[in-house]
Parts: sequence; structure tokens; C-alpha cells
Amino acid sequence: MSLFATGVTVLSVGGEHIHGMTANAFTSVSLDPPSVLCCIAHSAVMYEAITSAGHFGVSIMEAGQEGVARFFADKKRPLGPGQFTGVDWTPGPRTGAPLLNGSLAWLECEVTDAYASGDHTVFIGDVVGASRGDTGDGLLFYSGAFHRAPAPSR
Repeated sequence: MSLFATGVTVLSVGGEHIHGMTANAFTSVSLDPPSVLCCIAHSAVMYEAITSAGHFGVSIMEAGQEGVARFFADKKRPLGPGQFTGVDWTPGPRTGAPLLNGSLAWLECEVTDAYASGDHTVFIGDVVGASRGDTGDGLLFYSGAFHRAPAPSR
């Protein structure tokens, strides 16, 4: 699967179970109504956070945010509110989930379905809020490394 290029997101949950996690197992499911999915390992802190909260935020990472993506992928980072210290973010207006400033786009999602499959659960979320940032280059993960995806000319 390392030969499948994917976009990079940071998933987040606010409130009592505040947590963030870099994820590339994320995709659009439906345009009408708008929905997305993310796949979370049962052993991940994010699994309990999303299950408890019933919602999540998505920050679609810009190429210049590789350091932030690496931080939220590091299992040695602080947990709870401490992981957001020094990170530029705004609480989502619908869910309170931390949305990372400087991202290409942001989504807020309410969990509608969850399907266990092997050691992961596929969470389906209806998009209840969305916004775009400035157009920039995308951040991709391919062959075990981060790469820049140039923004299309307009």
C-alpha cells in the first residue's frame, strides 16, 4: 500500500476527549449529502475519542505543514490539551474540534455509522461544516515519505 499516494489530514476531537492524529486513511464518500470516512485502529487514542464524542474535525494539510503532520503522527507527543500547545488552531464552530490554521480546507463531521473491520473501525461522518483556506500545494504521503503536490494553475 506504500505505492498508493494519499493526501494527508489531521483528524481532531475537541472537548473532554481532545485529541489530534495524522491520518491518510480518509476519503470522500458522498456529495449528496456530503459525507467522508476515516479508518482508525482500535488501539489508537483517536478511536476512543471519536467513539465518545460522536464527531470529528478534519484539517486537510498544506505542503508547508509537514512538520505539523509529523508531530501529530508521533506517538511520543503529549496527549490531551498539551498536544495543542504551540499549534495554531481554531475550535470548529459546530463541534469544537481543533481545526489547524494554515490548512487547505477544514471539515466538521458528525459520526453517522461505524463499521469494525479487522483491527480498525471505518467511521462515516456527515459533513456539518466546511471551509477553505488559501490555495496552496497539497501534502501527499507516498512510498513512506511526504511529498509536495503542486496546486493547479488557475
